Amino acid sequence: MILYSFFNSSTAYRVRIALALKGLQFELRPVNIRRGEQYAPEHRAMSPVGGVPVLVDDAGNVLSQSLAILGYLDSLAPEPLLFPTEPLARARVQEFVQLIACDIHPVNNLRVLKYLKDTLAVDEVAKHAWYAHWVAEGLGAAEVLLQRAGAAGPFAFGTTVSAADVCLVPQVANALRMQCDLSAYPRLMAVHAHCQSLPAFRDAAPERQPDYTAP
Repeated sequence: MILYSFFNSSTAYRVRIALALKGLQFELRPVNIRRGEQYAPEHRAMSPVGGVPVLVDDAGNVLSQSLAILGYLDSLAPEPLLFPTEPLARARVQEFVQLIACDIHPVNNLRVLKYLKDTLAVDEVAKHAWYAHWVAEGLGAAEVLLQRAGAAGPFAFGTTVSAADVCLVPQVANALRMQCDLSAYPRLMAVHAHCQSLPAFRDAAPERQPDYTAP
């Protein structure tokens, strides 16, 4: 398989974690989204929206949305299963994952921040306030979901890793990089700390990628 990725993309980070957890071999091909390489015609042919990740499987099939890729990887290599089969457990994981993927990430991704700055002439202070506001809104809700579930265990929903953990860690990494105050989310940060102790999460981290550049 081939994974088109950018080291600091949280969506590509999710897929790197999942591939590492499942022990699946892949070739990583960096796409520098800061330089606009995602909008090149050959890449846009794979990702109509112009982004990463893009996964090309062994048969040449192309997928360009991280949650779809996570589900597909579950079907290829069910161990560990990122989306539980028990209906309520699966719904809980999906609820959490969609909160991150639909409510936090889209309003804070690179192209949105670039539009705020370059097109709407928002200054750095206001841009950071925008970012911090949506992080607080989203992670505050995510903390409530985990507290409400009351799952005992080091992962988001108990003793087994799931897509919730795979999506949480990159989102927290983004928030830390943007110097957001995360002290109000003790359960989230405890899960994050546990995941950071695991090789699959560490190996997928931005600073471990071949295209990594220091800030």
